[in-house]
Amino acid sequence: NPKLASNIVKLFMVLFDPDSQKGVEARAGRIRSQLSKGLEAVTSADEDRIIQRFINLVDSTLRTNYFQKGAGMDANVGKPYLSFKLNSQNVDGLPLPRPLREIFVYSPRVEGIHLRFGMVARGGLRWSDRPEDFRTEILGLVKAQQVKNAVIVPVGSKGGFVVKKPPLGGDRDAFMAEGIACYKTLIAGLLDLTDNIRGPKTTPPPRVVRLDDDDAYLVVAADKGTATFSDIANGVSIEYGHWLGDAFASGGSQGYDHKKMGITARGGWESVKRHFREAGKDIQNEDFTVVGVGDMSGDVFGNGMLLSKKIKLLGAFNHMHIFVDPNPDPAKSWVERNRMFQMPRSSWTDYSAKLLSKGGAIFERSAKTLSLSKEIRDCFGITKQQVTPDELLSYLLRAEADLLWFGGIGTYVKGVNESHLDAGDRANDAIRLNGGDLRCKVIGEGANLGCTQHGRIEFTVKGGRMNTDAIDNSAGVDSSDHEVNIKILVDSVVAAGGLSGKQRNVLLASMTDEVGALVLVHNYRQSQAISLIQQRGVDALEDQQRLMRSLERAGRLNRGVEFLPDDEIIGERLLAKRGLYRPEISVLISYAKIWLYDELVASDMPDDTYLLDDAIAYFPTALQGKYAKQIASHRLRREIVATRATNSLVDRVGDTFVSEFMEKTGQSAARITRAYVITREVFGLRDLWRQIEALDNKVPSATQMAMLVDINHLVEWVTLWFLRNGSAKLEIGEHIEAYRTSIQTLADGVTKALPSHYVTDAHKRAKPYVDNGVPEALALRIVGLVNLYSGCDIARQATRRNADVLVSARVYFAVGTRFRLGRLRAAAEFMDSHSHWQKLAVAALIEEIYAHQLALSNKVLDFAGVKADAKQAVEDWIVANADAVAPTEQLLAEIWATEVNDLSMIAVASRQIRAMIESGSS
Repeated sequence: NPKLASNIVKLFMVLFDPDSQKGVEARAGRIRSQLSKGLEAVTSADEDRIIQRFINLVDSTLRTNYFQKGAGMDANVGKPYLSFKLNSQNVDGLPLPRPLREIFVYSPRVEGIHLRFGMVARGGLRWSDRPEDFRTEILGLVKAQQVKNAVIVPVGSKGGFVVKKPPLGGDRDAFMAEGIACYKTLIAGLLDLTDNIRGPKTTPPPRVVRLDDDDAYLVVAADKGTATFSDIANGVSIEYGHWLGDAFASGGSQGYDHKKMGITARGGWESVKRHFREAGKDIQNEDFTVVGVGDMSGDVFGNGMLLSKKIKLLGAFNHMHIFVDPNPDPAKSWVERNRMFQMPRSSWTDYSAKLLSKGGAIFERSAKTLSLSKEIRDCFGITKQQVTPDELLSYLLRAEADLLWFGGIGTYVKGVNESHLDAGDRANDAIRLNGGDLRCKVIGEGANLGCTQHGRIEFTVKGGRMNTDAIDNSAGVDSSDHEVNIKILVDSVVAAGGLSGKQRNVLLASMTDEVGALVLVHNYRQSQAISLIQQRGVDALEDQQRLMRSLERAGRLNRGVEFLPDDEIIGERLLAKRGLYRPEISVLISYAKIWLYDELVASDMPDDTYLLDDAIAYFPTALQGKYAKQIASHRLRREIVATRATNSLVDRVGDTFVSEFMEKTGQSAARITRAYVITREVFGLRDLWRQIEALDNKVPSATQMAMLVDINHLVEWVTLWFLRNGSAKLEIGEHIEAYRTSIQTLADGVTKALPSHYVTDAHKRAKPYVDNGVPEALALRIVGLVNLYSGCDIARQATRRNADVLVSARVYFAVGTRFRLGRLRAAAEFMDSHSHWQKLAVAALIEEIYAHQLALSNKVLDFAGVKADAKQAVEDWIVANADAVAPTEQLLAEIWATEVNDLSMIAVASRQIRAMIESGSS
């Protein structure tokens, strides 16, 4: 089909030749018409499909560097490589998930790809060793990166390249030189098609026709094979005059080195500590056994194996050696591992044989057979005296250890129904196990893709504890996120003459520790959030199903791609009373964050002036006060605000909170988030959360979780209150100012307003917390939150009457006691609600009873005024309205004479109370 092929090329040339754009649409239309006629003559279905795909690919191309000229070359000669930017959503036949954009770079020396899921995206570039299917490799990684990036400002991206003509002879320096040259070509190919920013203006790249909008945000990060290449990438960026300068590639000589910070491993360790803490073990102070993948020269493995001095490393392996130490001394082995970590390019053979426990050994993976000591055989349950290296590795992976720590490249665990081909890692087919075969208690997935998702789920079904790689190792990309956003801020100060280049670099270095601390907060809280959601179990499943359905309808989630249960499996789990497993929650919570973030960015909520403080708090303290004005004008301020609000809400109140409230109220995600932020600030919840988290390893984890759940009940009711009663725009600062002081007064003095039996009950409910080590003041504050559910009603009531908030509270609680409304609400709350709609009905009924209590207290206040004795004021009103009250008291007496086990009984009581209020006089 030479004529068709020629016309496809002509179409490309017409669309993208910068020197011939006059009348381009008409000329392209004529060519497309010729292509359509030509296709009619194609008789082969395969040929027709292939030609259609080529046409589709040209139509999906947004930019190319084909017409750019190479530096120092003849004016008629282009660059020695080609770059194409594609709208991936429009390319026929691409496997799911489809990125938003991708750039393909091609030359005889190198091929590379960069995939991203959004206009503001971040992820690493890797040196791939899979020339046949490296896009498939990158697609798998970017899918995980998209989930991983839910905790930071940008969405996920990933790139990679293959060296097509490696030097012969095996010379390492020559091989690295070729790899670096190919890496620089990839970077140049990406920047060829990327817009730049000069002052307030966005400028397009030279001689590039743009069929898309402005697109200037491009950053990359280190990855497999490119860990030391950040300065190289930044050199290309600076050469191109790219607006991000050395913020283009994080972790360079003037950035935050992930390995030196140990940030990726430290982030994963937050997950590991939580798993053990919830099982009642403090791994920072109690010995525990570990098997790992990696060696001490590696970032994630090396740093990870230094994070506790109580580690008993039984075995580990890399691509060359197998380390086995059946009964290690934790203190001595930690010192030796630290020595090796400090040694450049160390290997397991550098471990001192004198420090190995009896029977320990270091084996070559290239050996035919390995002779095992009795101690090794006993440690790993091996019956044979001689095994192959692969057999020994399988025994190590299935060892009965406390922790399996993945710090090296490779996929070692799959699902029983998956083939090794599904795992996509041929190098480890011989040693890979099924998740159900593992005998460790906890997995820390510090490296990417240590397990398939099916393998993770199998492991947790069996009782193991783990998240996913995207949760465990997100700290590296989080650190990069902070670095880039800090550099954008600081470089704006440099440009304005506020800092010299030298001062800028000193300032960046001085903030390293605080950047690490800011990042680790995300790891801690996200792992905690998964535990809170998991604790809800099957009670959360129907709401999670509805969230997944809504995301699917919006085209934002494919359950099959993400290995989330379909409706049939969810039905089976509902019958079996089994909720989502932890790895599934890890995926869904990230999708909930991605969706909410997009909703917030598309709204005006990030522009609320009160939330500027949230943007400021994102940065280290050295920048917060001095450069607050520059933070206010930061290019990504809105995205930072939206990300912080998203993380706070989802980490604290769960994956389905917003979707549930949208159904309850019909209000937008942005307005619900506004109401949540107001609630958080008015009730000073951040301080309560900090106090609870400070009790790690001092009180049982279950006790901390129970207190967090108590707080969440308050958040649910008060958020709903602000949605029902707030102003049309629900300005955050305005509502906080209106209610915070009254609520603080009420919270501090509520015991003075409560009837005595409320106080007695509070002490009784606080006792289990106190018995488990919670300070009494904190325990009473937490259990007393239930009395603040109507705090905003009481505060508004007091404000309207210009009365003391505690006076209004006394009347409010006296009314509740006299008519036993608290008991009525509790009876409704503890009804066994099976379906989503039953839960909504119960919530509406409870809300109605709260409204009755407020209306009654208003009647009493109108009737009796501000009295010293609230109880007497209520009784006086009852006497004055005896005819209206009598039927209600009779009905309530009949209801309480029986066991309240029917929601309709409570509904009848509620209607009668409303009738009493409406007919009673004030």
